[in-house]
Amino acid sequence: MEQRIVGYHLDDENHWVAELECGHFQHVRHDPPWQNRPWVATPAGREAMLGHRLACKKCDAGAPPDTLATAC
Repeated sequence: MEQRIVGYHLDDENHWVAELECGHFQHVRHDPPWQNRPWVATPAGREAMLGHRLACKKCDAGAPPDTLATAC
């Protein structure tokens, strides 16, 4: 199920994590050639992607919302 990005935070390894409108979190790494997300590297890029939809596998699985204590 696609969900909008509503915010971001860094995990304990300094990787960016998107906070989705459904309450789930999803890593958004720029790690070519596997993941090509250069927008995650800058504040302006991340801000521009607010509202963008990502596929949320946790929603598809019926998982409860994440919390910062349990997400990463």
